[in-house]
Amino acid sequence: MTFRRVMRLLSLLAGLAAGLTAAIVALFARRMIAPARQPLWCTPGDMGLAFENVHFPARDSVRLSGWFIPAPRATGGNATIILLHGWAWNRLGDAANDVLANLSGTTPVELLRLAHALHYEGYHVLMFDLRNHGESAAHPPVTFGQSEADDLLGALAYLQTRPDVDTARIGAIGFSMGANTILYTLPQTQELRAAIAVQPSTAAVFAEGYANDLLGPAAGLVRPLVETTYAAVTGVPLRALQPAFAASGADVSRPTPVLFVQCKADRWGTLADAGQLAAATPGGQGPLFVDGDHRYHGYQYLIENPRIAVTFLEQYL
Repeated sequence: MTFRRVMRLLSLLAGLAAGLTAAIVALFARRMIAPARQPLWCTPGDMGLAFENVHFPARDSVRLSGWFIPAPRATGGNATIILLHGWAWNRLGDAANDVLANLSGTTPVELLRLAHALHYEGYHVLMFDLRNHGESAAHPPVTFGQSEADDLLGALAYLQTRPDVDTARIGAIGFSMGANTILYTLPQTQELRAAIAVQPSTAAVFAEGYANDLLGPAAGLVRPLVETTYAAVTGVPLRALQPAFAASGADVSRPTPVLFVQCKADRWGTLADAGQLAAATPGGQGPLFVDGDHRYHGYQYLIENPRIAVTFLEQYL
């Protein structure tokens, strides 16, 4: 009798563990393929900036939404900076106000502060939502920069149509997935004259660090299941997403200068991966390693020190 009770209890516990594991796998796989959208919480107008609501197609026709913030003293020769947000963010950055944000220790990222600083320095700024994020159209799956490169190419094509944009003076600043997007785009265009890549990551490296940080020992079980689910649903194995390989195909005769920025204590990425990405990119500079005890401190660095970005961009734009 006692033996049967023990077996029933063990079966119950095993079922609960299997159910919990399945729920966690489903949560993370869903977040990777088509994350929940963060609503826009303000506009440039809330910071006293004039702006236009803009809509344009990605290169593969996905509808994208954003804002164009004109320079305060437009002369016809102003440079333009495109801001590219990270995974599960929107054009404003990351509100960091959900359960996973609390568990992972993330802090809000306010890209509008960086846009304001660039505007003050005389730049036009284009902020927009990448596909599957914000107010842009759904076109899953998220591929962490690979298909999102079509969005950046669409933004470049849109800027070519604006008479107030000097098309010879366009740069970009990307964060995380947005930084990956820049790397995937470089071999496909000469229209980007300078870029800053803040903590790009090889997808599999990021997934391992992210899972280990959030799940601890359970990551060894959950992460392979999540990656298998992602590959089964999307047809894209996570390890096939290689921004270093893509960036290495950029034109070496006219390389786009790219400044890499990386937090020293990034638990979701690695310094080795950051160095490999910079080394593989023709025109890659750095990485500029910054202090902090969380990946998000690397994102905050340029927002809190916009002069670093402006000084780099001034050299090439």
